[in-house]
Amino acid sequence: MHSLAESLWKSAKHGRAAWLRSAQSGKRHLRTLVLGIETSCDDTGAAVVDDAGCVLGEALHCQKEVHLQAGGIIPVVAQQLHRENIEQVVQEALRVSGVSVPELTAIATTVKPGLALSLEVGLQYSLNLVSRYQKPFIPIHHMEAHALTIRLMEQVEFPFLVLLLSGGHCILAVAQGVSDFLLLGQSIDIAPGDMLDKVARRLTLRKHPECHSMAGGKAIEHLAQTGNRQQHMFRLPMQQYRNCDFSFSGLQTVVNTAIAQKEKEEGIQEGEILSCVKDIAAAVQHAVAVHIIQRTYRAMLFCIKNSILPSKNATLVASGGVASNQYIRKGLQTLADANDFAFLCPPPRLCTDNGVMIAWNGIERLRAGLGVLYSTDNIRYEPKAPLGIDISKRVEEDSIKVPKIKKGDMMAGILK
Repeated sequence: MHSLAESLWKSAKHGRAAWLRSAQSGKRHLRTLVLGIETSCDDTGAAVVDDAGCVLGEALHCQKEVHLQAGGIIPVVAQQLHRENIEQVVQEALRVSGVSVPELTAIATTVKPGLALSLEVGLQYSLNLVSRYQKPFIPIHHMEAHALTIRLMEQVEFPFLVLLLSGGHCILAVAQGVSDFLLLGQSIDIAPGDMLDKVARRLTLRKHPECHSMAGGKAIEHLAQTGNRQQHMFRLPMQQYRNCDFSFSGLQTVVNTAIAQKEKEEGIQEGEILSCVKDIAAAVQHAVAVHIIQRTYRAMLFCIKNSILPSKNATLVASGGVASNQYIRKGLQTLADANDFAFLCPPPRLCTDNGVMIAWNGIERLRAGLGVLYSTDNIRYEPKAPLGIDISKRVEEDSIKVPKIKKGDMMAGILK
């Protein structure tokens, strides 16, 4: 299928702190060491992290090339690739870390949400390890892990506003503590990453010479850099709804209609590259960014109005694969600056799925004494799982109007 020789391996130690083996080798058993395992979608990841936030060892097998050729993620193929690679990914992370399984404090694994067939592989492998070595097991919520990754990198205190953007999710929530979230809004249909991937496939960007090996969202971002977004104006979704929910399927339909119209004008068939492809990419990316920014702006205003976040020194965190899009990040940074919020993102390699965030979430849960299991008899994976307590109706009831940006304001460039 996809040989290990062609696999994309990433093994790195976190730069924040070195592990001083020589001086502390006799004391390693005193440290908290968590193995994190991630298989929720199409990346097989593993990492060992300690309670000081040091990434001791990390490995990742990416399935991107296989799924690019297939035109999208096929769950049964993803499952098979996880099965083929999980053993070597975990062993690589352990080898780089210099930690053996008996030395681990616990094993943390993504069990929700995600692709059922993919989740099953990681859970079954982990339960076998837990049983064999009699280790505590920490089931992890994938989106909670994304939300808390920033606390591995920065001193971020609760509460903070978090925006989770990926191929499968789009969520606005307030992180009040480990495993304590208030859900402000989420996508009512598809996620932004899914939408961008589908537009990229409709534009046949795999045939474009500049981005034939790029994933859909990355290809859109790349081409948009040299496109003119003002050549196409796509109506923003949900403008009549004063809540923090998102919608991207309608926007996708509008974009597909525009593409079909341009193909007709240029006299080309579907599957050929439009001459204006860069302009369409720029316009699509802009529409997605503005939709996300406007809903995030309302979330900020709601949280301040209701004293959910402090009126001064509040923090906005963005994470998930789509949060690595630099155009979207720039817009969120501008929004945060204009509202006196600190804006933080994990580095791009920790925004996409990885074992580090799962291991770190395990560390956070161990510290808090939350969800550490010594019996795994009833543990199951959950393809769908909400994050926190849903207060989105309260947001809608407040009906907060997002102020229009004045001409000359520093945000005018992104929101005009």
